[in-house]
Formats: sequence, C-alpha cells, structure tokens
Amino acid sequence: MTAETHQIRLEDPGDAPAIDNLNDAAFGPGRFARTAYRLREGVPHDPAISFVATWNGRLVGSVRLTPMEIGDAPALLLGPLAVHPDVANRGIGRALVRTSVERAAELGHRLVLLVGDPPYYAPVGFAPVTPGRITLPGPVDPRRILAAELTGDAGSITGEARRLRAQ
Repeated sequence: MTAETHQIRLEDPGDAPAIDNLNDAAFGPGRFARTAYRLREGVPHDPAISFVATWNGRLVGSVRLTPMEIGDAPALLLGPLAVHPDVANRGIGRALVRTSVERAAELGHRLVLLVGDPPYYAPVGFAPVTPGRITLPGPVDPRRILAAELTGDAGSITGEARRLRAQ
C-alpha cells in the first residue's frame, strides 16, 4: 500500500458513526476524562476544517478542529486525530493534520492548539508553547502543549484555554 491510495476530504455528517467507532477503537472510553476532551465538550467541531481519510472507500482516519478561546482570543483545538491501525505509519495522520491546518489558515484562523507528542507534530508546524503562556483547565504535561501559529500576531495569544463561550 502506498500513500497515493488514500484520499482526504471534508468530513460529511454521514461520517459521524464511522468516526465515533474509529475514536472508540483508537482511544477507548478513558478519552472522555482527558483535558482536551473537556475543552471540546458541548462545542461542535467545525465541519469546514475537519477532514477524513478514506482507503479503498473505507473511512480510516479523522481529524477535527473545534473552536475555543485562549484568553479573549478565538483559537482552534485540534483533535481527536485517529487513524485505523490497519493503515498506521503511512503518513495519513500527518496528511490529515496538514490539510486541516492549511485550511484553517486559509480561513483566517490565527492559532491551533493541541496536546500531543512534539516529535510527531513538529513536521506539520506545531511547536511547544512557552511554559505558562497558555494554560489548560485540567491536568496536562506542559511539554505536550503545542501550537501552530497561523498568523504573524498569533504569538500574542496568551491565557487560559477554555471552551467557546455561548454567542
């Protein structure tokens, strides 16, 4: 199998059951207790910047971006990112992240935040956040707080990361 056999497209509402199954398989029920999930709780992901990967017609990967706030600034939270184990280590996850972040930049978003492994996300534009610059509302290893700054002024975004306030 080669990377050319997968396709990436915008998530469709009909993909939700397959994405839920993929996330269940990848992360299990314990994922709901994680800080990143608490930031997404009750806030719908943005379908204009959430993508899926298919392989021979089967949904095998998903990445979602969810609106949030850091201090008073709008931002995005990346995740969950999941790839089916059958097609792991073929670049699909990074391709999903790259596609979603590029689209977010095209739409004028300033910053994408995530909690993850720096070596995995660095090649797609994420860097560790300076300790104390952005805080999360629950336990998280500060070395795993990463951001992709999409605009020249994104470095000025500081404060507590929180769910998007009701408009």
